[in-house]
Amino acid sequence: MNNSTRKLGLSIALSVLCVAGLFAQGITLPPSGDNQKSIVTQYIGSIASVTINYNSPDVTAPNGADRRGKIWGQLEPYGMNYLGFGTATASPWRAGANQNTTITFSHDMEVEGKAIKAGTYGLHMIIEKDKPWTLILSNNSTAWGSYFYDAKDDALRVEVQPKEAPYHEWLSYEFIDRQPEFTVAALYWEELMVPFKISVPNMNDLYLAKIRNEMEDAQGFNWQNRVAAVQFCLSKNINLQEALTWAEAASTNSFIGEENFTTLSTKAGVLTALGKKEEAAKIMDKAINHPTASVFQVHAYGRQLIAQGEKQKALEVFQFNAKKNPKTWPVNFGLARGYSAVGNYKSALKYAKLALANAPDQPNKDALTAGIAKLEKGEDIN
Repeated sequence: MNNSTRKLGLSIALSVLCVAGLFAQGITLPPSGDNQKSIVTQYIGSIASVTINYNSPDVTAPNGADRRGKIWGQLEPYGMNYLGFGTATASPWRAGANQNTTITFSHDMEVEGKAIKAGTYGLHMIIEKDKPWTLILSNNSTAWGSYFYDAKDDALRVEVQPKEAPYHEWLSYEFIDRQPEFTVAALYWEELMVPFKISVPNMNDLYLAKIRNEMEDAQGFNWQNRVAAVQFCLSKNINLQEALTWAEAASTNSFIGEENFTTLSTKAGVLTALGKKEEAAKIMDKAINHPTASVFQVHAYGRQLIAQGEKQKALEVFQFNAKKNPKTWPVNFGLARGYSAVGNYKSALKYAKLALANAPDQPNKDALTAGIAKLEKGEDIN
């Protein structure tokens, strides 16, 4: 065979391979059985998310036949079954149609209390009659349906309880409960629903990791974001020592900080949470005397002291507010609360009536009217 013949043969062989490769890729056609592709995503909080990707069959068959009452146990048989194709001799239901139904977790989570790593999984179910079903998450998320299911690929199995539900023509996944640290996903089809809970067990850790990164980036270059970060830690009673460093940076006049009532009171809040009450009190005295302290901020601090049981200190703060901001709403209301807190109902009644005369709106007028009635009976209005 001469070189020309060899080159011609090689050229023909390569052409055949290229054509075969093109045919192997297939062309874009309507979905098999007209089972439309669907995708639904739900966030848990503002960071973690769950995405379910599936093909959605309907109760009515492609030929128009009504399959209502024939879905469970017939079209979708109970138990594990041989599907007549593929390597699996016993397969669960693919929990949808066509390709794998998949579920993607953006972070490590829990499904019905069992841990699952971040990633994408094939979602299958073992359908049962009159007892719980089994939800399976498989590490094999790219196979077609359940034809190649292998239990060795299972990442998680949990029992789930099907329930009666309003009729759904189309198989759908919905998120029926949406809370800060968990969501409940549910498969709906025909007159059945299958709910399963997905939770993030370490949600606060996720937020803290994100906040730490942001404190080192542009977001950390203003005191408002640092105050927000500190308030988050205070609300959860976590990470207080690091929160104190953020509060100190926010309350110091600098490139990223500013001394004002908000930053000082935030720092005092962290010190209080850390048990450093004397130091916190000194910071709060500085805060209420700061030029940026508004009458409402000082009033709110007085109410906070009442809630903490520091009634005499609260009265002193209300008195200070009235002296600093005379004839200003809501200083008389504050004095009424302060005197009431220490049991001086006569003085409290006096200031409550003065406050009623200049109350700015109906809700405050109603609150003061009710308060006056209590004080007249010798009852605390706080």
